[in-house]
Amino acid sequence: MRYWIDWILHVDKHLRELMDAVGAPWLYSILFLIVFCETGLVVLPFLPGDSLLFAAGSLCAIDGSPMSIWILWPLLVVAAILGDAVNYSIGYKTGPKVFRSQNSRWFHHEHLDRAQKFYDRYGAKTIILARFVPIVRTFAPFVAGIGKMNFFKFWIYNITGGVLWVTLFLFAGYFLAKVEWIQKNFFLVTIGIILLSVVPILWELWQERRRRSEQNPSEAS
Repeated sequence: MRYWIDWILHVDKHLRELMDAVGAPWLYSILFLIVFCETGLVVLPFLPGDSLLFAAGSLCAIDGSPMSIWILWPLLVVAAILGDAVNYSIGYKTGPKVFRSQNSRWFHHEHLDRAQKFYDRYGAKTIILARFVPIVRTFAPFVAGIGKMNFFKFWIYNITGGVLWVTLFLFAGYFLAKVEWIQKNFFLVTIGIILLSVVPILWELWQERRRRSEQNPSEAS
């Protein structure tokens, strides 16, 4: 776990090290795989998402960088869309029996329940909104599959969400990386992105607690 925390908080340094070690073509493949797995496999919700896209975009902005934003952007859009599609398919085929299975080392029901509540509240729009919420992002298409969400509707929201998510964070990193303050304080920027990503989760938890308090006033006292 410490390794992943360090990877996320210093993702810019690790990406530069990877680029120097394996070269741009392999780094394209690695980034594609990470985004695909983070969105497509419910057992890997801890992989970096928003911060990775931002750092990847900033890497493309470095003078003399072999990485091209115009190659990386469509690659990661495809990775995000395919990831959700695979996740949806797994949920569709697995069905409700997942809710009856016990927690395992790799699969925790609280994440699934959180995504289910998110989906119950926002409906099909969850596929777009969840792109910007860590953990929920990984479980939302899975829950949509379990709920047998209309296939064509899912694809419309999937493509829209994938394009918006990748475009926003990747190009934000690309353009903002040229700002000197951000170059010198990338660690703080990463922390800020993580905190902003957590805000929707905290909001949902607060809303849920408030609803419970209204339903059971005695618990609030």
